[in-house]
Amino acid sequence: MERTPSRILEREAHNHSEDSLRALYSQAGQGHVFQYFDTLDTPAKEALLSQLREMDVDRCNRIFSKATTAPPHDKDAIDPLPSDSFDSTIENPALVPEWRKLGLELIAKGKVAVILLAGGQGTRLGSSAPKGCYDIGLPSHKSLFQLQAERILAIQKIAIAANPDLPAEKAIVPWYVMTSEPTRKATEAFFVEHKYFGLKEENVVFFNQGVLPAFTMDGKILLEDKGIISTAPDGNGGIYKALRREGVLKDLEARGIPFVHAYCVDNCLVKVADPVFIGYCVSKNAPCGAKVVPKQRANEPVGVVCLRDHKFAVVEYSEIPAELSAKLNADGKTLTYNAANIANHFYTTEFLHSIEEMEKTMEFHVAKKKIKHINLETNELVTPTANNGIKLELFIFDVFPFCEKLAVLESARKEEFSPLKNAPGSKDGDSPDTSRADVLSQHKRFLEAVGAVVVGDVELSPLVSYEGEGLESLKGSELVGPKVVDSL
Repeated sequence: MERTPSRILEREAHNHSEDSLRALYSQAGQGHVFQYFDTLDTPAKEALLSQLREMDVDRCNRIFSKATTAPPHDKDAIDPLPSDSFDSTIENPALVPEWRKLGLELIAKGKVAVILLAGGQGTRLGSSAPKGCYDIGLPSHKSLFQLQAERILAIQKIAIAANPDLPAEKAIVPWYVMTSEPTRKATEAFFVEHKYFGLKEENVVFFNQGVLPAFTMDGKILLEDKGIISTAPDGNGGIYKALRREGVLKDLEARGIPFVHAYCVDNCLVKVADPVFIGYCVSKNAPCGAKVVPKQRANEPVGVVCLRDHKFAVVEYSEIPAELSAKLNADGKTLTYNAANIANHFYTTEFLHSIEEMEKTMEFHVAKKKIKHINLETNELVTPTANNGIKLELFIFDVFPFCEKLAVLESARKEEFSPLKNAPGSKDGDSPDTSRADVLSQHKRFLEAVGAVVVGDVELSPLVSYEGEGLESLKGSELVGPKVVDSL
């Protein structure tokens, strides 16, 4: 049981002197972090003290203990989603206009914000820049950040046009961009360089993902160097604590925004601030929602949104028995466990506030890793060849078991999900090549639907069309690529 709210602990920790920090860490069984303190120069001492002040060491110990002693989930009952928690834009397209209308009205009233998870670097893509800076090779050579910013600009305009009786100046969708310590400066600089891609600077808010210390297998905090704690990002589920710590929840309250859409930067087809998804979740009066796509095959290695131990959850492919993965519904065609998780979520601001209480009982995930560290006996830097330590992560879907109601909306994969994970040319797909092809194929469908002829690579600017609307003037046109349609 936590005796003091974590935000108060954090505030108090910032005021800790060296002596009080020594006492605090010693009492927590982590006093060895000061082993080399007296050998450090003054700047290094201050840097270490600053790092220690940022940590809530009791919370870190509690997280480690719970994560490493939790019983396995292999005996948990797994069940399909209840029918009242699920709907589909594929199976029930007639409901889409109603959901879209509600979503656009909420956007026009300034009641919707977007949170972008963008803390990663493009390392696997061969880039050291933040992943959102990456150019997948479209004819426009726009970055992921630019494509997504322009989708926000587009949906604001669409919402205004759909609600002419509402004041146009209300239709603002603030964009909260979660970065990490290694990507924060480069991300902000990229936005400044590109003049925020046409968005107003005051409506783009950057905040940092949190970190947790790396531990030995028996729970001792590792030192990366004699004056540096070894840390790692706390997983995309660390977003919830970061929203409180960085003042995002307060900003949402100040702006009077009750609804939030959250997604990952590396989905190249993401509909940012999707009015259909938002309208669906609000119509269900749900505090939390998940957008999913149908699985491509029974053994596709993706997490599935379903029930585990009678609670909403994402169950990883490796945790579902093969016979359940292959189970079919009564129609003999659709997989029973078919709702593939794509990390695309809806929240009420009220629900985001309530997560602070849930976090006390959330179970972090253990990742055993090879972690460089200082050997406290030999005083030497060790580069291990086998796993020697533990990094702890929380996943963004770890709040699902705490939801009494979860709104799950299925959408077509070809319209909504194209992940960018692997290097160009990767045989495993999910690469710049597949993402580029998916975007261009979608744009070709949009254009051919209104009677245009497309030859080669033709790209539609999001500023021209958000999801295929408004292209009727191109009927009968022949568009020859490589080409960018950026005006009509």
